[in-house]
Amino acid sequence: MAKVTGLSGNEIYCLAMKDMVPGELVVGNSVNSMGFLGGLGAGVRNLLGGEVPQVTQAIAEGRGNAFARMVQEAQRERASGIAGVTGELRNFQGSTEFLFVGSCVHAKTWGGGFFSSAGSAQELYCHMDAGFQPISHAFGNIAYSMGVGGGFLGALKTLGRGEIKEYSDVFNHTRHHALDRLVTQARQDGANSVVGIRTSILPWAGLHEMVMTGTAARNPALPREADTAPVTSDLTGEELWAMASLGYAPVKLLMSTSIYSLGFVGGFMAAFKSFAKGEVSELTTLIHDAREIAIDRIKREADALGAEDVVGVKTYIQEVGAGLVEFMAIGTAIRKQPGMATANQALPVHAMVSEKDTWIDGDFGFSLDRQG
Repeated sequence: MAKVTGLSGNEIYCLAMKDMVPGELVVGNSVNSMGFLGGLGAGVRNLLGGEVPQVTQAIAEGRGNAFARMVQEAQRERASGIAGVTGELRNFQGSTEFLFVGSCVHAKTWGGGFFSSAGSAQELYCHMDAGFQPISHAFGNIAYSMGVGGGFLGALKTLGRGEIKEYSDVFNHTRHHALDRLVTQARQDGANSVVGIRTSILPWAGLHEMVMTGTAARNPALPREADTAPVTSDLTGEELWAMASLGYAPVKLLMSTSIYSLGFVGGFMAAFKSFAKGEVSELTTLIHDAREIAIDRIKREADALGAEDVVGVKTYIQEVGAGLVEFMAIGTAIRKQPGMATANQALPVHAMVSEKDTWIDGDFGFSLDRQG
């Protein structure tokens, strides 16, 4: 019978270059409820700010159950692994569905055990060609709240200009806590790296949940210490391949957040100036200072790790309240590593072409704006 796969033509081409063929689409889901006691405990913890363990655990367990069911389905198909794994979280009348979808792959020659990978099969090709053999789709999460206490202290400090350390600490702590859990899972699976990391922050039950997903992999060229402290990277597959071809290896995914306040006086002056044409110097300085603080933290951490560069740095800025600005910087620290290389001298174009949505109009498709 014909196989039904979620892999695209370009993905199938890339897999064929690694002696793999596509298999069936596989799905795993789990519908969960927090329950009265978990919800009550989460509400109490919410008053204090920081992580809400009950919610973190509930989401982690839901994801784990859904993922395990997808893997079981793939193993019944006698697949060598699962590629193109995606995860979703959906709310249904007070309950939450955790959903994982992926496509089986069958290897003609494969020396490793059953594997699963995050991202597309195109990214999987880049990872494998750079020497990163996939082991498992890994994820780490944390549910958190600013809390009444932190919010009160932060609100007082917004009257003055400068960084709101209470807010910055919460954001920095949560992001690194999720990364630590991702690394822990990878280490338990026998990996010495987590590549292709993607980060999402979503509202959940009145809180925020941050989840980081990536592919736990093993590269024999990485230093021995990576066995106990796996390296991490948010570089795309193409970027990781390019760095490996130049002899560079990832060291660690670095993140830094700065929450900055314009202050009551500064806010009043900026609002007044907005009625006139020209630069609002207070806002210019505010955003500049927030950016400098976040990037300086990344530089200092990279130096402490002995990294040569921090590449692929992305910056995000948003207003999180009246007179409050969040600035986040994230990138991957790298350094030269003996033995780091790629199997091929060039990437095929099929590994770099972005997929296009072919359903461009309709209730379930992507709608294009029409002219006229």
